[in-house]
Amino acid sequence: MSKPRAPRDLADARFSRALDDTADELVVGEGVALDVQPAGIVLRLAAALLDALCLVALAVLLLIGLSRVWPSGLDDAWGAALSIALLVTVVVLVPAAVETVTRGRSVGRFATGTRVVRLDGGAIGFRHAFTRALVGVFELWMTFGSVALLVALFGSRPRRLGDLLAGTVVQHERMPKQRDPEVLLPAELAAWAGVADVSALPQRLENRLGAFFRGAALMRPELRVAAAQGLAADVAPFAHPVPPVPAEVFLAGVVVLRRSRDVQALRSRAQLLAAAGASAAARPPGFPR
Repeated sequence: MSKPRAPRDLADARFSRALDDTADELVVGEGVALDVQPAGIVLRLAAALLDALCLVALAVLLLIGLSRVWPSGLDDAWGAALSIALLVTVVVLVPAAVETVTRGRSVGRFATGTRVVRLDGGAIGFRHAFTRALVGVFELWMTFGSVALLVALFGSRPRRLGDLLAGTVVQHERMPKQRDPEVLLPAELAAWAGVADVSALPQRLENRLGAFFRGAALMRPELRVAAAQGLAADVAPFAHPVPPVPAEVFLAGVVVLRRSRDVQALRSRAQLLAAAGASAAARPPGFPR
């Protein structure tokens, strides 16, 4: 019989999955996780339907235009060759060219607010767009999208087979921007803030602190306390001294000190750049006006 998990274990599991697991994040070569929101299956399906309607309309217009200039005595082999060329142009070349020129956009993605990007968050090139369009002939057109839907359903992110082979992902660009909660210095830590040192805190732990305070208001009280205690235990080795206060109060003090340190560093850099700019723009002594 399995042993029931304690509230702290549940909180640790939840936060380790939400904050520490970077398997589903977009990570650049420098190891920085990007805040990119993959588009859902519904949005991708709507965009694909709109794009398919546009391509079908383009194919119909091209067929009508070719029928006007098509020689009446043309051989059947030439007719089949022209039909295949028309199909390749509409299904492969046109989508690849549109995605390359618009840097991952299309008619359907523009309407749904989505865009195709590389796994590192950069704009796609012709190679990525051509690979997606070529694989899309099978998984989108020949199977009516069933293969793409199955691959997207069983993946960690809704990526179709063309995305997996091209190394791309479709992101949602019209996400509502949420304002981070403002963390203030607790009154009982006013004296501690004057002597405390949290400069050794790793960036990963600082990111976890920000994520904790962004989601703390939505947690149940017992899970919130347990998560704060676990996070405080990880932060304590990098803070000197550690004040005898509740875990969440301690974490709030660390966040405020780190924010003050970052603001001071930015101000110092701005002053240094301003002084360097003034020196560069100054007229040398004796130089004529």
